[in-house]
Amino acid sequence: MSARLPWILALMALTVAACDSVPFTERKQLIVISESKEQAMGAQAARQIMRTERPLDDPAARELVTRVGRRIAQASGRTDLAWEFHVIDNDQVTNAFCLPGGKIFVYSGLLRRVGSEDELATVMAHEVAHALARHGAERASLEMAARLGGAILQLALGDEDPRLADIAGRVWGFGSNLGLMLPYSRKHEYEADTIGLSLMDKAGYNLDGAVTFWEMMRQSGNSKPLFNFLSTHPTDEKRIARIRKDIETIRQGKNRGTS
Repeated sequence: MSARLPWILALMALTVAACDSVPFTERKQLIVISESKEQAMGAQAARQIMRTERPLDDPAARELVTRVGRRIAQASGRTDLAWEFHVIDNDQVTNAFCLPGGKIFVYSGLLRRVGSEDELATVMAHEVAHALARHGAERASLEMAARLGGAILQLALGDEDPRLADIAGRVWGFGSNLGLMLPYSRKHEYEADTIGLSLMDKAGYNLDGAVTFWEMMRQSGNSKPLFNFLSTHPTDEKRIARIRKDIETIRQGKNRGTS
């Protein structure tokens, strides 16, 4: 048996193993990590973060983030997840992130910039959407597939010229990053925006808060000017345009339902 065959079979098994669909958007996705494993990884990472980061000593701010987060999480229908909402005391960071399984962290630097509860709901809904869509597990699965593909390429070329195999491996790493991982990062961001708007609507928040929030972020200059094809996040202009379009779609659907 060729030494390459097990690797090829492994890649084939990986690509057909676990196809799932994202809630709300119904996009098909490849995930080879079990949900229980994903949640355990998220819980472990959350404990590590809580040991290294300082929580904000502001009960009112923590209560606000928790209340809005729980309202959004309730609208998601995933009451089985162990949702957690934390505020990190760091005014220099204007960001929020979500760990697998619903562990959400908001930096005080971002919290101090939001101008309304609807704008905060935009942040919380976006992060809840990442957990709901299992974007972390999907990215990990795609990276596994990319690494396996690179190993197969090097094996295939290694018999010809080891130097060629090394070059091919490096090119594969760069190519898979540009062609697969970065586009999926942007796709996940757009998808989290779309799902987040649906969650905001279900939870009873004003969707216009999403527009004012991202307009504020654009005007504050927190998004670094990067070449879009090398960026993991959409540009603010494209993001706001997509959000406006999604809001219009949601409102048109509600109007048709009440007519």
